[in-house]
Amino acid sequence: MPNRTGPSHETTIEVRDACLCLHVQRAARALARRFDTAFRDIGLSQGQFSLMMALNRPAPPPLGPLADFLAMDRTTLTAYLKVLTQRGWVDVASDANDKRVRRPSLTAAGRAALNAAVPIWRATHAEIDREIGETRVDTMRKSLRLVA
Repeated sequence: MPNRTGPSHETTIEVRDACLCLHVQRAARALARRFDTAFRDIGLSQGQFSLMMALNRPAPPPLGPLADFLAMDRTTLTAYLKVLTQRGWVDVASDANDKRVRRPSLTAAGRAALNAAVPIWRATHAEIDREIGETRVDTMRKSLRLVA
């Protein structure tokens, strides 16, 4: 048997049962898989949907605040935007006043993809809400907002 100098197995059980980060990550992955499956027929992932929804606004945001809103690092955001740009769903332009600032926006094709995705999102969310229960879902949302 190897010499163990790390945390005890009891500590592992404690972390497994108590770690909010672990539980939120597991739930987020399960929800993302569910929405990825729901969006599969229109060629959209849950992450892409969330990003495109964040771009569905009157004026294109700068990358920094967009990354902050999505709780994403800029490298990950840039990778997502590259894929969406290649698909013709997003355009990234320089800011009119500061050429160093890049501002992504939805294209007409991106808005069409979102229009197709919203009914799928609503139906999938309704299923999840029924499964968990409306009161619990509302409590979860409030709790997660506090954490974020």
